[in-house]
Amino acid sequence: MRKIRVLFPYVEAGFGHIMPMRSIEDTFRKKYGDRVEVISSDFFNETGDRSLIRYERMMSSQVKMYNRFPVFGHFMTFADEMSGPAVSSFFTVRFFRKAYRKGVEHMQELSADVIFSTHWATNYYARHLKEKPMTVMYCPDAELNQLFSYPSDLTMISMPFGYKKALETKRFDTDNLKYVPFLIRNEAFEISSDKREIRKKLGLPEDNFTVILAEGGYGIGKIKEICKRLISEHIPLTVIAVCGKNEKLLEYFGSLVPTKEVTFVPLGFTERILEYQAASDIFCGKSGNILAEPTFFGNPTIITNCTSLIEKKIARHYIETVGCAFIEFSPKKTVETIMEFAADPARMLTYKKAALDYHGNFGSEAAAELLWKAIAERFPDQITRNG
Repeated sequence: MRKIRVLFPYVEAGFGHIMPMRSIEDTFRKKYGDRVEVISSDFFNETGDRSLIRYERMMSSQVKMYNRFPVFGHFMTFADEMSGPAVSSFFTVRFFRKAYRKGVEHMQELSADVIFSTHWATNYYARHLKEKPMTVMYCPDAELNQLFSYPSDLTMISMPFGYKKALETKRFDTDNLKYVPFLIRNEAFEISSDKREIRKKLGLPEDNFTVILAEGGYGIGKIKEICKRLISEHIPLTVIAVCGKNEKLLEYFGSLVPTKEVTFVPLGFTERILEYQAASDIFCGKSGNILAEPTFFGNPTIITNCTSLIEKKIARHYIETVGCAFIEFSPKKTVETIMEFAADPARMLTYKKAALDYHGNFGSEAAAELLWKAIAERFPDQITRNG
């Protein structure tokens, strides 16, 4: 008897969907990969179909648009909340008829028995197959928006407020909705907590107050103005600017000359982001699922922007539930606050303690175990014979 096929489809629509997927796939593969067939899929690109490629690029472009024009981002996500899951999903996914048709066709070609999604589009395609597979969805955001509320056999979420709010609706109960720790990448657990050691490894000054700035995977936001101000300061300071895929911003930063006291480290898209987060004293950037990373390493966060209602709710989680973050939208005041923290790091202790106290709410072990339990209950005969 063939093994159960478990599909992990990757979607780039902001990198907050990719990192959780990588986390749970790695954990699930290590724990259960000998008992099922694990399939990793670059869903929208691997077939070469233009309509699918364009659809994913459109979703990425929309995220960039939200970053450039937060008012538009708030309006669009508010409009989404005003409709139900079926209507919202229809106009967001099915309205793009060719991409929808090709998406369902490709999902059929992959012939999976179980599909684990961190993005609503792949869940929607799976739910419209003639022979419906088991669908499991993980929402990396603070709340289940209408798109993430579309039916699945099991839904997971990592933020307490969103979990409780969803249970108040008729769509969810404790059987089809589970609260799990945030699916941070597994490499985070392997990184040393000794900042001096990590800084030495990365070639950074060991004793400087260290700030890391990022504006999501596309580097669009207030990072440019904040960095210009920071690198003109005259104190021992390390400024790490993560530009993501924004090559123009990286090139611009490469032309800047900091004061002799400041070490300026502009970075493009880097796989070592977790090490740079661990090496830093504070994170500064727009709201989003990247806030999980500084929190994991016990660092405070200055939130400089919220480009949509989704990001506003994520910010609320880290400000109110965790207590490790605060909002400062003014670049000038942001830099003033960083300078105050650099002069007196004790002022950050409340935020650092809150972040460290939340450390147990990270990791993909629990989600992988829940996924396995659901599979075993759905396919008991195949699991037993292949085990």
